[in-house]
Amino acid sequence: MDADIIVIGASPAGLMAARNASRKGAKVLVVDKKEIIGYPTHPANTFFKGMFDRSQEPVDQSYVMKNMKGAYLIAPSGGRVAIESPAYFLDRLKFDEYYAKQSMDAGAEVRMGVEVSSVFRSNGAMNLSTSDGVLSCSLVIVSDGINSKMAGLLGLEPMKHPNDIAWAMEAFVEAEGIGEPDMFEYYVGNHCPGWKSTYSPCGGNLATLGVYVRGHGKDVSPFFERWVEKFKQIKGLDELTVLERSVGGDPIITIPKQMLADGVMLVGGAAGQSGIGYSMHAGQMCGDVAADAIAKGNVSAKFLSEYRKRWNAEYRAEYVLGRIGLETLRKMTDPEIDDLMKTFEGVDFSFLSGTSFHRSMQLGLFMLKKNPKSLLAYRALLRNK
Repeated sequence: MDADIIVIGASPAGLMAARNASRKGAKVLVVDKKEIIGYPTHPANTFFKGMFDRSQEPVDQSYVMKNMKGAYLIAPSGGRVAIESPAYFLDRLKFDEYYAKQSMDAGAEVRMGVEVSSVFRSNGAMNLSTSDGVLSCSLVIVSDGINSKMAGLLGLEPMKHPNDIAWAMEAFVEAEGIGEPDMFEYYVGNHCPGWKSTYSPCGGNLATLGVYVRGHGKDVSPFFERWVEKFKQIKGLDELTVLERSVGGDPIITIPKQMLADGVMLVGGAAGQSGIGYSMHAGQMCGDVAADAIAKGNVSAKFLSEYRKRWNAEYRAEYVLGRIGLETLRKMTDPEIDDLMKTFEGVDFSFLSGTSFHRSMQLGLFMLKKNPKSLLAYRALLRNK
């Protein structure tokens, strides 16, 4: 065989799976249809340290363009809530290169410019038809992103709610001093249905503007164009140059469904796993279980289900809570969002601790104590709309 494990897609999740499996002794090959790791870039280029800490990976300043203090969540009326937590604007090209090097240092082979057209089982092996010929292995890890072709070809349904993908468009923009603030800004409301519009300073005269929209198809460029004009008005800008754009999708509330089968594992966007830090942690779990499967000579779905078990224990409750929250947001009018946001204005969120699940529970109790109607009304809103 060409390898014990072949990873399709050099995403952060796929690279983590390759690194961890290699560290445990498996022979791993990573293939990706792109010619260069990390390019073209993905809209996901920011993260909060608390979420990244879940992967237990240290933040390396070599791929950080700007260190941030946190983010403002901004209501349609302009009311804002400050969430202070260390955050980072990434150079995604350097970020992906950094983790590709870690994978290769662990012993994995990475081949770029190799496109996989099909995967089939034959003679007890998994075989991949690629632009580089037929490659064979014992186990395939699919990490080819939100638009995963391989998952469909393998007959898997990776997401419970695939129609709820938040499709994104983001672009670097240039204007005098636009990159100097040290807080991200996330705007919610019906100007960007289902999720958010973003402003992410990245230093000097550069920033990114983005939209993440649900329920309006993959082409969200009209929402982006309107957001650029709205942003210019908010900031009082006469001149703003839109530079390189990137597009993608965020499976933030799609909820993972099928993430494995005999000889196959899905990870990252291909598995409906959202967020860089969370996806990388899932990649670590995936790589560890994959290496154990190779060592035991057992790549059955039953053995590989340990991966699903670990992911469920760590993340499923958080994803379900996130879906409830964003579905509630999607169904609210702008005045209702303004009213909800007033509950949080001026609040110091340093009292929140533990996992995202525990923080969500603490936040719910806080809302119930400070303004019972704010919580109960929107739970009813979710049920009735």
